[in-house]
Amino acid sequence: MNGGVDEALDDAVQLRRAGPGERRQAMALLWRAARPDGRHVTGATFWLAVAGLLEAAGPLFGKQFIDTYLLPRALDWTTMALLIAGYLLTGIAASLLRYVQLVRLAGLATRSVLRLRESVYAHVLRLPMAFFDRAITGQLVSRITNDTEAVKRLYTQVLFEVLVGLTVLFGVIVAMLWLDWRLMLLVLVLVPATIGIVWGYQRLSAEPVARARALRSDINARVAEGIAGMTVLQAMGAVPRFCARFADTNGAHYVARMGEVRANAWLLRPALDFLNILLIVVMVAAVGTQRMEGVEAGLLYAFIAYVARIVEPMIQITMQFSTLQQSVIAAARANALLQEPAPPPVVHDGRIEQGRVRLADVTFGYDPARPVLHDLSLEIPAGAFIGIVGHTGSGKSTLLSLLLRFYVPQAGRIDIDGIPLAGVGDAHFRAAVGLVPQEPFLLAASARENIDMGRGLSDDAVVTAARAARAHEFIVQLEAGYETPLGEGGARLSAGQKQLIAVARALAGRPRILFLDEATSRIDSETEQRVQEALTELHGATTVIAIAHRLSTIRAADRIVVLNHGRIAEEGTHEALMAIDGGIYQRLYLLQQIGD
Repeated sequence: MNGGVDEALDDAVQLRRAGPGERRQAMALLWRAARPDGRHVTGATFWLAVAGLLEAAGPLFGKQFIDTYLLPRALDWTTMALLIAGYLLTGIAASLLRYVQLVRLAGLATRSVLRLRESVYAHVLRLPMAFFDRAITGQLVSRITNDTEAVKRLYTQVLFEVLVGLTVLFGVIVAMLWLDWRLMLLVLVLVPATIGIVWGYQRLSAEPVARARALRSDINARVAEGIAGMTVLQAMGAVPRFCARFADTNGAHYVARMGEVRANAWLLRPALDFLNILLIVVMVAAVGTQRMEGVEAGLLYAFIAYVARIVEPMIQITMQFSTLQQSVIAAARANALLQEPAPPPVVHDGRIEQGRVRLADVTFGYDPARPVLHDLSLEIPAGAFIGIVGHTGSGKSTLLSLLLRFYVPQAGRIDIDGIPLAGVGDAHFRAAVGLVPQEPFLLAASARENIDMGRGLSDDAVVTAARAARAHEFIVQLEAGYETPLGEGGARLSAGQKQLIAVARALAGRPRILFLDEATSRIDSETEQRVQEALTELHGATTVIAIAHRLSTIRAADRIVVLNHGRIAEEGTHEALMAIDGGIYQRLYLLQQIGD
């Protein structure tokens, strides 16, 4: 569970040390997400600049009011009313412009997150199975949801506050330069002081921010793990231990967040508020001791007002630095996921017409130095029913993963209908190949949707597949038939019914090759018999390759291949293999018969 923390801390160290690679890639990702709305950013920048100039004009009305009319007692009520109205209208107009642009940037942010989240999710779905061998589901979910959502705050908070602050600062500096350059230079002392505060904040907060975000991923992972294994946790009395583990992770998250809070408390608003007060004191003292002659009361009022207008944007900008840092780190984490190499789409025009499979000297290992399959050669005729059996760890599932193109062998060749496996286009390969996994995956949707799986099949095709899989009988008995919601993971169905839905789903695509991955290992004998009937009807029309733990499922297979330590140890029909005294298949079969 600490992988996410270590990875994020590495990102934080690189960001803290101004590592150009990570930061450039993260910012480039954010720019790509927002690029289609570039005109909105340009428009928002322009109108926020107008708002900044309007706000900077406000104290000018106040200076004129004090120096020209109030102090000399030259009370021209009409002009004075116009000055007050000008002060109010500029403030109101600036506020309205900011509100409109905040709404515009919020729309930009939502669309950017939409594009980024879809991009990350689509990329994850294309990643090879080797990636998911080491990935943690909860952390992946956090990257796709939490990290992309954190990016939104970059636009709605950081970008807005920075644009507002910069435009106000520009207008105020221009106004101060026009009024009195000496007081302007005094006010500009704030700039290097603020930069120093921001630098110190970055040094102190980068690691806590990254650690808190990574620990949030670990919290998600622990929650997902606990909910997924709820039955086992309660049956094994492991709930207290898992609660303690969760409390440890949650406590570490609290500590990291408090580190960020302490950095905020010391180095953001308190420090800058102190600078604000100190500068006003120095300014008043300089004018009061007559070190700056010719400074009028209205001018001093304008500069005091401008100090607040300088300090407040700088406070807002620096207070957004935490959000900026979180957004950049989140973008770096999402970008790291996007940098995971996905296999290029196969666009070859090879087609599976018959379903003849050939393996020639295939060698493969998840660690190339430790092969699981050794020089495996196998011929499977089109339309044949082939069973593959063996002890746990013999290489059955690995062989199936190679045939499904989840992995690529390190040596040897796999052909279908004489075409290299990699020579068949992705879309055609997935349409021509069906899979019934050991653990059926069901959507929280209707029976019809679970069979269709978004392929746009007609109702007749769905019903035909269900009949072929012997699932039609129980589906029509549900309260809404094929439109009945099955619940999350098919919670409303028995294990056997779930498996029949999975078989119907595979058959609905009319595959040329059908793979079964221990599809009957967890179902009752009656359901197994139904599956056997469905396989019998496919004989000769569809090549069936069944990995079986329950050997009765493949007893009628044309040929049974027995794997042992990644090599073919025995091969033949059920009767031929049972005739081998002391053979692996014979021992496996007899042990199952005794167990039954």
